[in-house]
Amino acid sequence: MQCTYCCSQNTVKNGISMTGKQKYKCSSYGRQFVLNPAKFPIPDQTKNLIDRLLLERISLAGIARITGVSERWLQTYVNDKYEQVPRHVQVKKKSRGRLTIECDELWSFVQNSDNKQWVLLAIDRDAREIVGVHVGDRSREGAQALWDSLPPVYRQCAVSYTDFWASYETVLPSKRHRAVGKESGQTNHIERFNCTLRQRVS
Repeated sequence: MQCTYCCSQNTVKNGISMTGKQKYKCSSYGRQFVLNPAKFPIPDQTKNLIDRLLLERISLAGIARITGVSERWLQTYVNDKYEQVPRHVQVKKKSRGRLTIECDELWSFVQNSDNKQWVLLAIDRDAREIVGVHVGDRSREGAQALWDSLPPVYRQCAVSYTDFWASYETVLPSKRHRAVGKESGQTNHIERFNCTLRQRVS
């Protein structure tokens, strides 16, 4: 008996599967397998296609239909993929000087509408680069976390344009904070980005 993963003969019986097939475990590789499986490992070509489809506005159910994988496997694959995504923003180095950022927030829910999650974002107006992000609740602590996520040069030099959310006033430096309405056009870039983000995750 050879392991189907590493061809090692150091295998032992390891119970019965739900379909009644004998299961084996490779002591060398640590993987479990059955002979003549009804389901086969997903090939790399299919995984590469899934990776490309995930960048498009296609539902997981649609991707499962296109690629022929199960929705359960696809959800596990996506969860593992997202776990590998860095939790911090990579920001290009900026020199000290006049910097302008726009801050705004949007919300969505996870599983049910009672579990709201707020996404707080800050964008460099000139570079069109996201320079700060926080996901959590819409509280003063959330605003503080967004401020703390900014690179030091922005915290020291940037003028911040926001809406009239009171928490911004308690966190952002008053001399460099400008609370404005949408009609002013001073937060157009971050609002446009948030609109795009809503469409992407709809």
